[in-house]
Amino acid sequence: MSDTLSSLVTRADVCAVAVADCFRGDGELLANPIGTIPMIGGRLARATWEPDLVMTDGEAALIANHEAVPAVGDRRYETYNPYRTMFDVVWSGRRHVMMGATQVDRFGNQNIAGLGGTPTQPRTQLLGFRGAPGNTINDTTSYWVPQHGPRVFVEAVDIVTGIGYDRAAALGGEAGRFHEIRRVVSNLGVFDFETPDHRMRVRSLHPGVSVDDVAAATGFELVIPDDVPTSRLPTADELRLLDEVIDPENTRRREVPEPG
Repeated sequence: MSDTLSSLVTRADVCAVAVADCFRGDGELLANPIGTIPMIGGRLARATWEPDLVMTDGEAALIANHEAVPAVGDRRYETYNPYRTMFDVVWSGRRHVMMGATQVDRFGNQNIAGLGGTPTQPRTQLLGFRGAPGNTINDTTSYWVPQHGPRVFVEAVDIVTGIGYDRAAALGGEAGRFHEIRRVVSNLGVFDFETPDHRMRVRSLHPGVSVDDVAAATGFELVIPDDVPTSRLPTADELRLLDEVIDPENTRRREVPEPG
């Protein structure tokens, strides 16, 4: 990438590309990215190296548009996708969902239900369990965290909504056969669980982020390789797609503003 093009790339662009890379190799799988940056990254993956991805519109249809948020009248529908059909896909492990995480721990356990107190009487009520238990036990799952900090990356989540590697292993037998927490993407870097005990590892750090930065923003000890790569920048074609086709309104840059 030329210096001129590199100067145009923002932290939000890097995050969108990192999310897109989460879907690399999925082929003809149902991609279910939830949220602004996940939706943009999922569309970018399908518009480039994963054209066979099947993309939900977030409601009850499968959609062909590359735009992250197409106008209602501009939507190109592939097929109707009612709950009954969606559950058939979910239960068979043919889906990659990217969710948010109010809390996530070193083994990928996720919390979106509540903070503090007890599971039945949390101090702060959040979304609830939603589909997180079924998602994580049945399908490949990744997480998007727009504000990486020690209150999100925690030693132990207050309530387990999405199960991590330790709990999946404890189930034994066939129960966890589809379980995979593939990536956690944040505004600081990309993390995976490709370690012998499936503890969270730094996969790459976004440009301008140091190992000390991410360690200070994490409430547990990360696995840090001796040589930590820098998250890749978008190619010229990817940046064009982001700016002109997928997210011309720059919603990604409102979710992830430039640091500093």
